[in-house]
Amino acid sequence: MPKISGFIEKNGLWTDDQRRDAAELKRRVGLEGLHLIRMAWTDSHGYSRAKAVTVTTFLESLESGYNINVATTTLDSANARTFSSFTRGGGMGLDEMTGSPNIRIVPDPGTFRVLPWAPGVGWILCDEYFNTGDPYHFSSRHLLRNQLARLEDQGMACMVGLEVEWYLLVAAEERLGEEHQSLPGFRGRPLDTSPVEPGYSYHSESNMDLMQPVLSQLAEAFDKMGMALRSVENEWGPGQVECTFAPKPALCAADDLLLFRTATKQICRRMGHVATFMCRPALKGYYSSGWHLHQSLVEGKSGRNLFAPEAEDGEAPLSELGMNFLGGLVEHGAACTAFATPTVNGYRRFRPNSLAPDRVCWAYDHRGVMLRVLGSAGDPAARIENRVGEPAANPYLYIASQIVAGLDGIENALDPGPQNDEPYGSDRPLLPASLQEALAALDGESLFRAQFGEVFMDYFLRLKRNELGRYLRYLEEQGTSLENIGEETTPWEQNEYFDFF
Repeated sequence: MPKISGFIEKNGLWTDDQRRDAAELKRRVGLEGLHLIRMAWTDSHGYSRAKAVTVTTFLESLESGYNINVATTTLDSANARTFSSFTRGGGMGLDEMTGSPNIRIVPDPGTFRVLPWAPGVGWILCDEYFNTGDPYHFSSRHLLRNQLARLEDQGMACMVGLEVEWYLLVAAEERLGEEHQSLPGFRGRPLDTSPVEPGYSYHSESNMDLMQPVLSQLAEAFDKMGMALRSVENEWGPGQVECTFAPKPALCAADDLLLFRTATKQICRRMGHVATFMCRPALKGYYSSGWHLHQSLVEGKSGRNLFAPEAEDGEAPLSELGMNFLGGLVEHGAACTAFATPTVNGYRRFRPNSLAPDRVCWAYDHRGVMLRVLGSAGDPAARIENRVGEPAANPYLYIASQIVAGLDGIENALDPGPQNDEPYGSDRPLLPASLQEALAALDGESLFRAQFGEVFMDYFLRLKRNELGRYLRYLEEQGTSLENIGEETTPWEQNEYFDFF
């Protein structure tokens, strides 16, 4: 296809800041001694996809973007083709999707990094556009930007702090065999692993030291890439690790989460280990992992925390605006769950008295609720911690869903109701108990159709129901059902998610 000269400039796809960053990037690339640049984008699962291009090709992409196929957004979590791409409308009723066409990825210059673990390799995050210059319907990064623009129009911005749990394991197999090979719609068996430490010695320094060589490599890489790592902690299960990051603007935080997951997996694998962000692996004694999303709204110009209560707010832990935002998260808690916990496996985490929520409620500084509120008068760190997420969630959709729900709470002055100090015994609505229930709750919620658009919502629900359908067929083959699956993670879940995430 002939190059479209000046595609980025012609369609006005960069801000002034991005143009300045691009000019600096052209100079920097020539000085770094790079031979390949990974041009990365996120699919709808929040999984990083990439093409590696030469430096010359990358420099051209800073003018004209780079062609990719739409295929990565038409596949479910095991690369099962979900849409009839080669029929008119691409199986989506959209003429522009007919025939699995090319779209164009446009680098975001501010996201460029040199990968510390891959000498001579750079990395940059890209946004997807049709060749007309229109944003790609199914780009979750575009969806988050749209919600941030709504905040900006009201003089606000969103700050997000990341707190993510994951598992570090030792690889117990050196080579892939036939049993590890995947097919479209079928994932092979992941590598066998062994525990890196015995587990269940919360914050044990000695057990953490068993993981230190890998953790030190990770911390060094994160620092070199400008990721604001705050802490690395030995959590509950065998080799379960929690990483926390300092608050950043929402888009930067989402970008960092994407890079954090892919960098962690790659560095660990090069060191003979395996990292997984699957919620609950099918390994003996393994505890569920969560992703706690800390969020606040700030004044766009000054950065003042708009959730911090004032004296006139009385005993409220948040400002009136903050309490209304909280009210929106409560009101739409069930519908948001499919974005925060998008896998079959993630619903094994919602258990009473498990340090994870099982119903839609809030309380001040309480780790058993869905929405843990932290704040006091004048507190610059006042925030809402949503504890419903799993580490495999798409960061752009998870964060965007919170803004959609919270803004609805502000616009309609929603009251979150009383806090629940005994959440597992409260009469608050239960969270969806399965991905099937979560998708049904989302499908019945008009708010997300209004904000994310009918096209995206129909697409997302179909994509996730394809994944769910394969799981239900597996259960049927095993002579069981969703209502009778028991407590233990199934082999299907282990194959589907352990290596993918």
